[in-house]
Amino acid sequence: MKRSRFSEEQIIGILKEHQAGLGAKELCRKHGVSDATFYKWRSKYGGMEVSEAKRLKALEVENAKLKKLLAEQMMDVSTLKEMLGKNF
Repeated sequence: MKRSRFSEEQIIGILKEHQAGLGAKELCRKHGVSDATFYKWRSKYGGMEVSEAKRLKALEVENAKLKKLLAEQMMDVSTLKEMLGKNF
């Protein structure tokens, strides 16, 4: 996954500028991001504070680790079932 040039704090700052009354096109031009990126940020981080965004990021990382662990366990179970099926 590509790393963003902007931190969560910077993204939320840009969105707060938009809430203060600056237009989306002006902000995109000022910060060098595309319209699509701006609207994606707004859908993900809109209305959040910095602490909430950091918590969201931590939960996403934890969720990815848990999904990987679950996939590994499911492969182990599948392998064991296959081996037991051949022996009996």
